[in-house]
Amino acid sequence: MKKYHIAEINVARMKGVNIEDPIMKEFVENLDRVNNLAENSDGFIWRLKDENDDATSFNPYNDEQVIINMSVWESIEYLEKFVYKTFHTDFLRRRKEWFQPYGKVYTAMWWVPNGQIPTVEEAIGKLDYLQDNGASEVAFDFRNRFPEPK
Repeated sequence: MKKYHIAEINVARMKGVNIEDPIMKEFVENLDRVNNLAENSDGFIWRLKDENDDATSFNPYNDEQVIINMSVWESIEYLEKFVYKTFHTDFLRRRKEWFQPYGKVYTAMWWVPNGQIPTVEEAIGKLDYLQDNGASEVAFDFRNRFPEPK
């Protein structure tokens, strides 16, 4: 059994004033489909969700235009397969329809001990760390990966 899993956060600034804005309609209509795909994908362990079964109500930046997503996967390879080789990819390609540029860093990954679920505060800290310091074993991205700790 692996000692570590990969956690990730991604952040986006909506073009709409909030998630109910009409410009976000198609994105919102497909949230369940994408979330169900994630949960049924190989290597999926956990995702951030509220009583509506999504993460759109979380507001750690105190900004109605910013949404976050977090998940934990058995490996970077499983996460990468979901992100880039499933229906989710169609939404990545179209993200400019719904989201504004967010700045230099909008996603971060880090290793968590098997069985640990990261908090939103921890994830925001990893994203901030990556923004301020660049990729390291503390936080990294798909382009600059770091191996599972020994």
